[in-house]
Amino acid sequence: MELSNGITRCVMVGMSNRSKNRKPLQKGRNLSIEAIQTVQALKRAQKDQPSLDREFHSKFKRLLKLDMIAVLRELLRQNQCFLALKVFKDIRKEYWYRPQVSLYADMIKVLGSNGLFEHVELLHSYLKTEASGLGLEIEGFNALLRALVNSNHTKLAMECYYLMKQVGCDPDKSSFTILITALESNGETGVSAVLRQDAQMYYGEDLEFLEEEEMVKQILRESPSKAA
Repeated sequence: MELSNGITRCVMVGMSNRSKNRKPLQKGRNLSIEAIQTVQALKRAQKDQPSLDREFHSKFKRLLKLDMIAVLRELLRQNQCFLALKVFKDIRKEYWYRPQVSLYADMIKVLGSNGLFEHVELLHSYLKTEASGLGLEIEGFNALLRALVNSNHTKLAMECYYLMKQVGCDPDKSSFTILITALESNGETGVSAVLRQDAQMYYGEDLEFLEEEEMVKQILRESPSKAA
């Protein structure tokens, strides 16, 4: 009997310790059981529209906010672009939804890398309609500029540059480096000259940071922010 009681106590202590050491959910990143099941269900059903709609409404629509964001990010991680777009379109309808530049940057990066350029333009149009609700996310904007120039959307990148200024988010050295480097690589020297003038207004006549090769390489390969 004592041996049995001792084993019981050890099991209870072990369970308690595991509970204490269990890491909390990280915003929009770690997947709950419900989120994992939703991702799996959507992927299984994606080839049949009625099935997809059924799984979407029975599983995804019932998730909490953080699980919805986590499902979206997991679909992006797996390059499930069309499912991610469907999820994002629905998230935009939620009462709690607030536009985040960093999330747009993550989506555009994935869509661009998969050659879905029309959908990149679609997301850009969404972003413009939500300008009034955008926060001052300089890292998010820089990630967005980087994603756009890497998918050869320098025109959209320039529109985002003016958008960030419109919402009161001043460009920094990274912003100018990303845009000017991309424009000059494409031979768009006229637009680049305008940006150089803007940069001089912020940083003076000497724009040494544009000539620092290692800094340029680092800025262009930096990954977007993972904020949710």
